[in-house]
Amino acid sequence: MSSVVVVGTQWGDEGKGKIVDLLTRYADFVVRFQGGNNAGHTLVVDGKKFVFHIIPSGILYEDKMCMIGNGVIIDPGVLISEMDKLEHQGLRVSPDRLMISERAHLIMPYHASLDQAREAALSESNKIGTTGRGIGPCYMDKVGRVGITAGDLLDDDLFREKLKIAVEDKNFLLTQKFKVAPLEFDEIYRLFQGYAEKLTPFYGNVSVELDKARKKNQNILFEGAQGTQLDIDHGTYPFVTSSNTIAGNACNGSGFGPAHIDAVVGIMKAYTTRVGAGPFPTELFDETGNELQEKGFEFGATTGRRRRCGWLDGVVVNDAARLNGLTGLAITKLDVLSGQENIKFATSYTLNGKTISAMPANIQQASSVAPTYESLEGWKEDITNVRQYDDLPSQAKEYIRRVEDFTGVPADIVSVGPDRAETLLLTNPFDK
Repeated sequence: MSSVVVVGTQWGDEGKGKIVDLLTRYADFVVRFQGGNNAGHTLVVDGKKFVFHIIPSGILYEDKMCMIGNGVIIDPGVLISEMDKLEHQGLRVSPDRLMISERAHLIMPYHASLDQAREAALSESNKIGTTGRGIGPCYMDKVGRVGITAGDLLDDDLFREKLKIAVEDKNFLLTQKFKVAPLEFDEIYRLFQGYAEKLTPFYGNVSVELDKARKKNQNILFEGAQGTQLDIDHGTYPFVTSSNTIAGNACNGSGFGPAHIDAVVGIMKAYTTRVGAGPFPTELFDETGNELQEKGFEFGATTGRRRRCGWLDGVVVNDAARLNGLTGLAITKLDVLSGQENIKFATSYTLNGKTISAMPANIQQASSVAPTYESLEGWKEDITNVRQYDDLPSQAKEYIRRVEDFTGVPADIVSVGPDRAETLLLTNPFDK
């Protein structure tokens, strides 16, 4: 039995969905443990594209059990739509393939309204870059102990009472502070009655089931969303998400004991991207940045927004290695670097004449650092057809070795293209 956590090492969009899909073949359970439908995982299997926002990527395997843990916040409408879309693609999502924690909190319509109203009220220089899907307000209600959980839908009296209080409170904010239209209690209530009817069969105790799986020596794969630098505590605050994205939250967000985690795989794009506002030390504003954006098709799976692109930031990856306790790396989109004559790699920052090796906590300082680069020789070959590590160009292998040496973390997986087959599994983390 092994338990493996997959996390992003940068600002999200590293290719976690594809790596989870690859590793799912060795797992019995796949567990999503944080975030909401502000995350998007894109997979390409046999030329067919799948995009997941809430359902774990492991759902593409019909013999695996997928779970949505208590740390995830769920928009029921989005979840049901995702289920319906998968069914249209020939993949029926049934309760024997997906379990939803009753402790998971629900994103309500007023959360999205508040999210959008707050962002609209900010000046351009202070905008966070939220997706506007209600993620932050939902987590605020959870921490404020006024949230509504999936299990609350099982008790109609309790749900009505909590919803009535919430709608009155949120409508006051919407109308008085933000000067936008209020929401109707009856409309929300009827909508969620329909959601309850569809989702109740999927409810269960994820923590208990995972403990049973552990005792049966079954393999468990934990799927994170976003990336380390978007962590609410350890990221480039306030330009972060509203949850803990690092590996430690795999335990909190699912009810699984930390002593039972065996490996943590950090997904690292071979260059760096970021969606939305916030510091990005290695961002490129030249033709090279445009080339990476176009060749890597860097658009957000959730928002469709153009991703900012830059060279690999070793400081960011080293932060991730420390914060997550990485045991292995999965290097993705290595093929996008093909054709670059020289490839740069940031090894430190300079701030006020001093060299620093970690992202500053102060957001003004994080926005002011200058990266220190070393340059490596690039390669011209198209590597998307490579299926053995030894067949990679020598320069590509040198690039991988440099990343391993710098971070002290071995590369377990190398992705050379978007399709499931275009992946080199060097070391199986379930064997660790």
